Amino acid sequence: MKKSFAILFSFVAVFFSSCDNYIDITPKGAITVDSAYTYYELVATPMRCYFPSHFMLLSDNQWAKESNIIGYEEQSMDGINFTFNEAADRTLIADNNLYENMYSYILRSNLIIDNIDQAPGSENVRQLAKAEARVLRAFDHFLAVNTFAKAYDPATAETDGGVCIVDHYDLEYSPTKSTVAAVYDFILKELEESVPLLQEKTLNIYHPNKAFGYALLAKTYLFHRDWDKARQAADQSLALNSALVDYNVIDENGGIARYRNFANENNPEVLSYMWMGSGWTTEQATFYRYGVISPELVNLFEKNDLRYSLFFRQSGTTVTSYFDIGSGAAIWTPATTTARFTYMSAGMRTAEVYLMLAEAYARQNKLTEATSYVNQLRAKRLSGDATSIEVPATQKEMILKIIDERRKELQFGFNRFFDLKRFNLEADYQKTITRVFPVVTVGKTPQTYTLAPNSRLYIIPFPKTARDKNPNLTLNTDEK
Repeated sequence: MKKSFAILFSFVAVFFSSCDNYIDITPKGAITVDSAYTYYELVATPMRCYFPSHFMLLSDNQWAKESNIIGYEEQSMDGINFTFNEAADRTLIADNNLYENMYSYILRSNLIIDNIDQAPGSENVRQLAKAEARVLRAFDHFLAVNTFAKAYDPATAETDGGVCIVDHYDLEYSPTKSTVAAVYDFILKELEESVPLLQEKTLNIYHPNKAFGYALLAKTYLFHRDWDKARQAADQSLALNSALVDYNVIDENGGIARYRNFANENNPEVLSYMWMGSGWTTEQATFYRYGVISPELVNLFEKNDLRYSLFFRQSGTTVTSYFDIGSGAAIWTPATTTARFTYMSAGMRTAEVYLMLAEAYARQNKLTEATSYVNQLRAKRLSGDATSIEVPATQKEMILKIIDERRKELQFGFNRFFDLKRFNLEADYQKTITRVFPVVTVGKTPQTYTLAPNSRLYIIPFPKTARDKNPNLTLNTDEK
C-alpha cells in the first residue's frame, strides 16, 4: 500500500519531518514516498528527541533549583522525583511526550520496513534502509524497556513485565506487553541481523552507521550481562571510530567560548545525534532545568578534570535564574550550545564505548585491560600529568572506579538513571541515595530524603493516555 507524507520541501533532499505528518492524501508541496531511495531518506530524523522530566531527577548526579521543587512535592514529576516521594500518585500527573516519542519513532521505522519492498528502486538501497530502520527500532525499544520496566535481571526477566514490542506498521494495533526477557531477545535479534549490513560512512549524520550499531549492540549486551559479547561488539565499534576529543586542546585555546572546532556536526566522538528536550534548538533550554549537577557529583571531579572546569559554573549573573548559588551544586554553562560544543546527551559517543569496554574487561577480571581503557579516556579529559589511575587490587574496586567515570563522563540523558537501575541489582554496587534539601531557601528546614535501591520510583509508569488507548498496557509498578 503506497503511503504519502506531508513533508517540508526544504527537507526533501536529506532531512524529513517527524512521522506525525503522514496522511493519506498528498497535499500541494509534499512528496510521495514511492521509491526505495525516498524511504531510505526517511530513516534520517534530525529532530530525534527525548524529554527527560519523568526520570532525570531520580539520580545522585542531578540537582534542582529549589523554587522548582518546594510546593510541588506531589504535584509534578520533578517534585516527586527530587524528594523521592513514593506516596505520591504518579499516574495522575500530566503526561509528557517521552513514551509517545519512543513509539512514534518505532512507528516510523516500521512504516519503512513494511513498505519499502513494494517501492521501485535498488535492492541494495532497500536492504540498507531496512537495516538502518531496524537498528533505530531496536534503540527505541531499548530506551523504552529500561525506562518503563525493571532492569534486566537474569533471575526474573522471564516473568518481569516489560513493554510492548511493536514490530510492524498498523495504526489500529493494540499490542500486548512482553516480558523484559522477550524485549531483550527482540532487540538483540534486530541488532545482530542488521548491524553488519550498515555502512561505515552514511549519507549524513542522522543515518545510523556501523560504529554506532556496534556501540548499541555492546550496550545491549552489557545490560544483558553478556560480558564477552559486549567486549567484542565494543572492540568492533572502536575499530571503526575510536576518536576522543582532547579537552586540553579546548582549554589551551580559550575554552568553549573561543574554540568551537567541536560544534554542530564536528564532534568526532558523536555516534548518534539524539537530543535531550524537544529539539536541537531547545536542548540548551532543557539544560537550564536538568543541567544542574549535585554537590556529590561536583565533589567527585578531581581538581584537574576539564569535564568540570570547562563546562560547569557555580556562580555568575547569567546562571542565577536557573540555579541556586551557594547550594554546592553546579550548572552546565549556559553559553555552551551546539554552536560551541556538541555534547549529545541522549545519543551515544565513543567515550561511552571506552567505558563499556573497560567494564566488559573488568567483569571478566581483566583489570589491567580495564584500567587501560579508563586511562585512555582520562588522558583526554584531565589536564597535567596526573591523569591515570592505578590498576585496582580487586574486581569490585575496578567496577566502582568505572561507575565513577561513567558518572563524570555520561552526565545527562538516560545514562545515570539506567546505570542506577542495573547496578542496584548487585549487592556490591547498589546504592541508597541520600539528599538533604532545601539548602538555601530562608525559612525552610532542610530534610533528608532517601531513595532505596529497590524503590518503585525507578520504574516509570506508562502514561495514562497510552493506557487509555491500549487496555493491554498494564503498569509494571504496584500503582493503580
